[in-house]
Amino acid sequence: MSLTCITQPHPNLNATIQDGILELVLNRPERKNALFGEFYLALEQAILEADQDPAVRVVLLRGEQDFSAGNDLQDFANSPASGIDAPPFRVLRAATALTKPLIIAVRGVAVGIGTTLLLHADLVYCDATARFQMPFLSLGLSPEGASTLLLPQRAGYLKAAEFLLLAEPFTAEAALNAKLVNQIIPNDVYAYAREKAIRITQLPIASIKLTKAMLRDTTPTTVVERINSEAIEFVQRVKTPEMKEALIAFKEKRAPNFRQFD
Repeated sequence: MSLTCITQPHPNLNATIQDGILELVLNRPERKNALFGEFYLALEQAILEADQDPAVRVVLLRGEQDFSAGNDLQDFANSPASGIDAPPFRVLRAATALTKPLIIAVRGVAVGIGTTLLLHADLVYCDATARFQMPFLSLGLSPEGASTLLLPQRAGYLKAAEFLLLAEPFTAEAALNAKLVNQIIPNDVYAYAREKAIRITQLPIASIKLTKAMLRDTTPTTVVERINSEAIEFVQRVKTPEMKEALIAFKEKRAPNFRQFD
């Protein structure tokens, strides 16, 4: 599938595909990458198309300077969300439905959807400049992005209540402790996130997508049931060309080439 939309989907959304990595850069730094209707829809479309493009193995999302100040309040005042298909909710659904890994790198502000979107990523890295906030109650709103479900699962009820009920900004260290981010990177967080994206592109795409699906499967189950369901998939993967290539590469003392099976 040709990603014509991703080539240059929107003036405020830069997109490049290189070596299996789709890098999406929110590029409205003068407004701290605040999002509005068409900007949201371009991001949604880029994510949806990335999921269908065999050239894309991982999506890396970041901002130019800051990550995102969330909703552009002026635009929101003129065009408030009027249903579950409002642009912000479409982006959140696209992100959570993505079958390929989503890596988010955060510098500066991550407000509103700039924070709740992190709950739908697979890997999140930030630097010490990152400042997070879910200010919904302070705007007379209520939480979004499944944050009332996912945030307590990550951070525990008390911390989730603190973030959502007080609606106050919190630091990178607080985000790390609440398991919203994997690591605080002392140097170039964008370069670090790209290194991790490169690592993923070197792995078999079928195994990547299967593992993500299994991680995201929250169907109630027992430990034994999950052992058995994983075993079924494991046995199938043993028969694949990727496994054969891994064994040959091990014997030949070289890195396996899984890209040949794309």
